[in-house]
Amino acid sequence: MAMKMTGEVQLPADRQAVWDKLNDPLVLKACIPGCESMDQTENGGFSAVVKLKVGPVSATFKGHVELQDLDPPNSYTIVGQGEGGIAGFAKGGAKVTLSDAEAGGTLLRYDVEANVGGKIAQLGARLIDGVAKKNADTFFANFVKQFEA
Repeated sequence: MAMKMTGEVQLPADRQAVWDKLNDPLVLKACIPGCESMDQTENGGFSAVVKLKVGPVSATFKGHVELQDLDPPNSYTIVGQGEGGIAGFAKGGAKVTLSDAEAGGTLLRYDVEANVGGKIAQLGARLIDGVAKKNADTFFANFVKQFEA
């Protein structure tokens, strides 16, 4: 099942500071809902373990992402996949761009395309889209707090 999601968020920091936090495994672990571990890999990507609940299905996903088309501190593409055992899998990517916001700070835009399969895909697009949107909102709320500390 294919899923698409786009959005933008204004962050109270300059582009370089946002870029640095987007590439810090400790910051990402603190911001991703259900993230149990986040490690940087040799190629500059990340491996992670994330526990998710989608409707009645709970699963622990183990996955990795690679960063491509790097243009620091302006943009990159995230490509990755995760396996959740019998619950299913997810794979896809996101284009992330940073620009100066008119009111100061940085505007982060994201464009996500993913495919989900297995038991999770059987739950239906509305439920999966709702959980994905909620997790994205939680991630960015947590990410904004990283700049307030």
